[in-house]
Amino acid sequence: MTSAIMRQKDIRPSAAEIEYKGFKFLITDRPSDQNIVAYIQELQKHQVKTVVRVCEPSYKTDELKQVNIEVFDLMFDDGTFPPNEVVEKWFKVLKKLFHEDPDGCVAVHCVAGLGRAPVMVALALIELGLKYEEAVELIREKRRGAINAKQLAFLEKYRPKSRLKAKNGHKNSCCIQ
Repeated sequence: MTSAIMRQKDIRPSAAEIEYKGFKFLITDRPSDQNIVAYIQELQKHQVKTVVRVCEPSYKTDELKQVNIEVFDLMFDDGTFPPNEVVEKWFKVLKKLFHEDPDGCVAVHCVAGLGRAPVMVALALIELGLKYEEAVELIREKRRGAINAKQLAFLEKYRPKSRLKAKNGHKNSCCIQ
């Protein structure tokens, strides 16, 4: 049984940190009550103070709260793209987080970390100035197989609305030395 569990664990990609213009995101699969301690250690390694889960809750958030990690639920259906209401809430969470902690990292997860979570990060990357193809490529470099055809079509049609403009006036500018 132990080897079966290990094989199952090997199927899912490890947590992937995506950084662009000083904004950091950590895409993961869904933790469980059984592995929440290891999950918290991974979050702390990346200085995560906020977790956004875009799938159904499958674990208690008490242990996360005990270490000052806030959890936001922005659920939407598996295999699909987020409705406008979820997109709006996502950018409110990001603005709040990056205003309060410019060097912070936000973790986002769905069940496997290959569909819904990468789509949310792609939206942020597009808002930060990447073309949708570049955002998807950046994510797929670290999360092979991320983002299905329906989600890709959504990202292609998505138009940024300057929701993540300059973060405290730094990290977004270029400096030649």
